[in-house]
Amino acid sequence: MKPNLLLISVLGALSVLASGCSSNTNNTNNSSTVQPVVEPPKNVIFFLGDGMGMTTMTAARIYAVGEDGELTIDTLPETAFVKTFSNDAQVTDSAPSMAAYMTGVKMNNEVLSMSPETIAKSPVADANGNNLANNCGTGNGTPVTTLLEAAKAKGLSAGVVTTTRVTHATPAATYSHICHRDLENDIAAAAVPGGVGFNTALGTTGLDVLLGGGKQFFVPAKDGGKRADGRDLIAEMKAKNYAFASNSTEFAAIDASKTDRLFGLFTSSHMSYDLDRDPAKEPSLAEMTTKAMDVLAKNSKGYFLMVEGGRIDHALHETTAKKALQDTVAFDNAIKAAIAKAKVADPELKNTLIVVTADHDHTLVLNGYAKRTGKTSATNPGVLGVVKNYVTGAADKDADGVPYSIIGFGNGENRTQGARSILTNFDETLTSGNTYHQEAVIRVGAGSETHGGADVFLGAIGKGADTFYGTIDNTKVFNLIKAAVGL
Repeated sequence: MKPNLLLISVLGALSVLASGCSSNTNNTNNSSTVQPVVEPPKNVIFFLGDGMGMTTMTAARIYAVGEDGELTIDTLPETAFVKTFSNDAQVTDSAPSMAAYMTGVKMNNEVLSMSPETIAKSPVADANGNNLANNCGTGNGTPVTTLLEAAKAKGLSAGVVTTTRVTHATPAATYSHICHRDLENDIAAAAVPGGVGFNTALGTTGLDVLLGGGKQFFVPAKDGGKRADGRDLIAEMKAKNYAFASNSTEFAAIDASKTDRLFGLFTSSHMSYDLDRDPAKEPSLAEMTTKAMDVLAKNSKGYFLMVEGGRIDHALHETTAKKALQDTVAFDNAIKAAIAKAKVADPELKNTLIVVTADHDHTLVLNGYAKRTGKTSATNPGVLGVVKNYVTGAADKDADGVPYSIIGFGNGENRTQGARSILTNFDETLTSGNTYHQEAVIRVGAGSETHGGADVFLGAIGKGADTFYGTIDNTKVFNLIKAAVGL
């Protein structure tokens, strides 16, 4: 027993001595060799196809690559269905649906990133006679934090890219808080660091990237804009060291490696439909997305980027299906380009989460028992054609003996008044036209086709993507993104 006790005592003493030596060494001679733990960047790219319901996705796939083809969105490994109803409506508009993704809070239609009790109050006439003056009143709700603001608070960079006006509902929900989506002058002011109306939740520096249309809300009336306060917000942004582009040439000339803050307004209102876009004047959504990524990626902590294919929705409201499908394909091309670029620095997307979804559905439908059409081309109308019988190949006809198009709408502006037998020369040359308005069951005013209330698709890839599954509420998407990257 005694030898063992002696051995234990000796070993104990040696242990204390060794510990003391180690401690002294770490605190003095070797302190300069201790390296701080550097966390990997945490990047989030949130893609929103405005109005891109699942039927529109299906039609766009057939349009671009045929029935058995795949778009990039089809290859995303994790998928879910998302409920889109708002706080006060079965069928949402874009403002509360995007805000639900960004804040995790249900709010009323037309409200942007505010608490649930906020009442949407339409703007009133301003000094110029435009209905752009704030009528929200006092005590009408409180702002709720967005994912983009949470990213900025943690030192990440943040960007917004859209094909609509940058002050439109979807982009506005990421960086502004207001009772009504139509207050676009106020929304524009929220993006200008240090200016009157600036959203201070964006930190002192504000957004790092802002690209899209909507110049009219950034310049005064004397310069062709709609601001009644006389402010030139473009000049104010330039004074805050934003590199500015107003067309494709200026945009291409900007060196992302030397640019910390990027601002682009390419049109007075919304950017052009992709079908009509002049590449010499307006960059594509994919080009805007990848340049935004280059600018944002300079932050070693990471970034949050929101990318909207916004004009899908507008074409569907018009019931011009070809425009909607082409914009959906352009949106998909942006997703493809973003994944490819992200994988250059993060091959397995271990530190990058990419989420793709829509804010709501529309009333587009695929009619009849059409034979397979294959993709649309100059010689093949594809899904834009008329229904042809899958057995005989002949055009199927309705009860009035007239062919009908594969794509139709539940409501829209083009409804024949009376029997369709009055239609003559109804064929694929007509239905596949760039500006053809597909027929609707219920007639409404021009451009007034409504949103639909069906669930929408969500696809995800990368960090935390496996947490997206099943049927979930749009507010849960907020929580899953926040948890995946620790915001």
